[in-house]
Parts: sequence; C-alpha cells; structure tokens
Amino acid sequence: MTTNPLSDIRTQISQLDSELLTILSKRRMLAKSVAEQKIENNKPIRDLQREEQMLVDLINRGKDMQLDAYFVKQVFQTIIEDSVLHQQALLQQHLNLPAGENGVNRVAYLGSHGSYSNLACHRYFSRFPGQLKAMGCSSFLEIIEKVEHKHADYGILPIENTSSGSINDVYDLLQHTDLSIVGEITQPINHCMVSAVPTSMDKITKLYAHPQVYAQCSHFLAQFDGVEIEHCEASSAAFEAIQNDTTGTVAALGSGEGARLYGLNIIAEALANQKKNYSRFIVLANQAISVAPQVPAKSTWIMSTEQKPGALVDALLILKSHNVNMCKLESRPITGNPWEEMFYVDVEGNIRDNNLENAIEELRASTRFLKVLGCYPTEDVPPAKLTLES
Repeated sequence: MTTNPLSDIRTQISQLDSELLTILSKRRMLAKSVAEQKIENNKPIRDLQREEQMLVDLINRGKDMQLDAYFVKQVFQTIIEDSVLHQQALLQQHLNLPAGENGVNRVAYLGSHGSYSNLACHRYFSRFPGQLKAMGCSSFLEIIEKVEHKHADYGILPIENTSSGSINDVYDLLQHTDLSIVGEITQPINHCMVSAVPTSMDKITKLYAHPQVYAQCSHFLAQFDGVEIEHCEASSAAFEAIQNDTTGTVAALGSGEGARLYGLNIIAEALANQKKNYSRFIVLANQAISVAPQVPAKSTWIMSTEQKPGALVDALLILKSHNVNMCKLESRPITGNPWEEMFYVDVEGNIRDNNLENAIEELRASTRFLKVLGCYPTEDVPPAKLTLES
C-alpha cells in the first residue's frame, strides 16, 4: 500500500491547527479570569508597558524558532486585541443589565444572512453571553422601529465607510429617535464580484448591488459601460437575486464571506476604491448604558447652534477649553427648517468624566439644542507601540 506524503503532511497540519484552537480557547478563559480579578480590584483593563515587553519577549523567542518578527507581532497583537475586547465586554456585563430576555439577544440588522450588517452583528455579539437571534430588516427605519417597539433588543446600523463616507440616512434617523447608542464595531469590507456559476467578467450583462457598495467600487465598475445595474436593499438581497442563475451573465457585489454562505463563485475581489476599506456600525438600544472607568469610551450627541457668525466655532472652543478630543463632526439639514443644520459630534471620553460633563453643560447653555445620543465603549484597541529592528 503506497502512502501519499502530501496527504500525511496535511494531516499533521490539521492536527496542529486543532491544537492551536484548543490553546487559544484556554488562553481566552484565562483572560476572562484576569478580567474578573481586575473588576474585583478596580484595575485598568490594559497595561501597555506589560504588553510591549510581552511582545518583545515573544519576538525574541520566535527568532530562535525561525519565525519572522513581523509575523509574531501580527499574530499576538490580534490575540491581545481579542483579549482586551472580551475583558471590556465582561466588565460592561458586570455594570449593566443585559437588554435580552431569557438569555436571548434579539438584534435587528439590514438585509439577511450574509449581508455586511449580518456579519458585523455576529462579530459584535460573539463577545456577549446569551443566544443571538438575528432579525433581518429591509430598511434602516424598520431596524429602529423594531427596537423602539421592543420587538428587538438591539439594532445595528452602518454609520460611515472609509471609502464612501457617512451614511446620511442613518444620521437623519438619529434626529428623531429616543434610542441610545450602546456600542460600535468596525467591520473590514472586502467587496467581491460573484456569480452563481463559474464565469468571467466579460460575460456579465447585469449586476446586482447595494447603492453604497456600488459607490465604493465606482473605479472598478467604470469599465462596465453596457452592464445593467440593479440596486438592492442589501448585499444579501443581491446574492439571493442571482443564486439560481445558470447563464453566467449576471453577477452581484458583496462580501466574499457572505457569498460563500450562498455557495457563489468569486469572479474578482478587493474591488473598493480604497483597498483598506472599513465600515463603522453603531448598536442601538432603548436604554442608555454606563461605561466602566477602566474602559475607553466614546460619547456622541447632536446639537444645533445659533444662526450667527462664529456660533459653531464658539461651541468647538468649549471642547478645546475642557481638553475634549473631537473625533468626528457631521452636519445634516434639519427637517422642516431650510438652511439650518444639525451637528453630530463624536468625542473621546466617558460622559461621566468631569471635563466632558462640564463641557456638555456649557454647550447646553450656549447652543439652541443638544441631545446626548449615547456613551459607549470604543472598539478601537491601539496596539502597544513597538519598533521592530530591520
């Protein structure tokens, strides 16, 4: 009986991969125990100095095993990020009662199985206890209404993209809801052209895509002058529209991960105008949450200023005087008030911090309207600074 050396090697690799998964699971459980100790002793989640020294030690040990320093750094920074986010989630669970009932988190999102919103939903709630019941919706308004009417505990909506910018429809809806932002997540975006049967780009005569996805791939799509474009409510709807095609002449745009769930073929990938393409999602709930002091926080509010020269500048100077770092400023028209703007402000900081609390109180006194939309843990986990020797 002859043996296949390649098959034997692949079997060994599969066994090692299984062992790696077991080790990663054990490490995550230990990180949970660390978080419980930090909660009990009121210690910060991160120790950047320790993280840096740990990375240096691992890189040096890796060199002795013929492992590239950049590879070791990338792997363990990903592991550290996962650990930090899970510890933050555990800390938040101790501080806030979960919105879900009977151990179930009902989450409304745009589209259906395989949409970008669906993928972000699963990533975000994977860190929280309880069963996830994902509820697909056909519009942003439907998502908000499901949460407002308590048919869902949470809603997850895209708010901005690094390629196409802000999602204006979502900003406009936030003006008119009493829901609170309780979380955020940044989802990496990999737009692909996919088909139900193997084909090539030159055979495509019709393309299904969500308008945002289409806009984000405009440079690539400029070559398809004669192709009919059909806009869909979500990338998952585009997948569903083509999944029974047998001609090889229709295609859809969406994530490669989502396309594989539908058994579709990837014709081309990495199609966005910006190769590093990310979408930021916000999580909404009926009740605001408290953010633990150990957890990096972001706060968001909307405000309108007096209709006079320098009013917005005066408001921003208040933030500067209280040492508040603004990370986003977005303006949108006020419905029913022509030429008047509502400003959306994201800042770094916990709304319970004295400097931010004082800044908001001063802003309330100097603006026509101010409404806090939420204070929530930030998903940004900056890596420990480490310069690798060449």
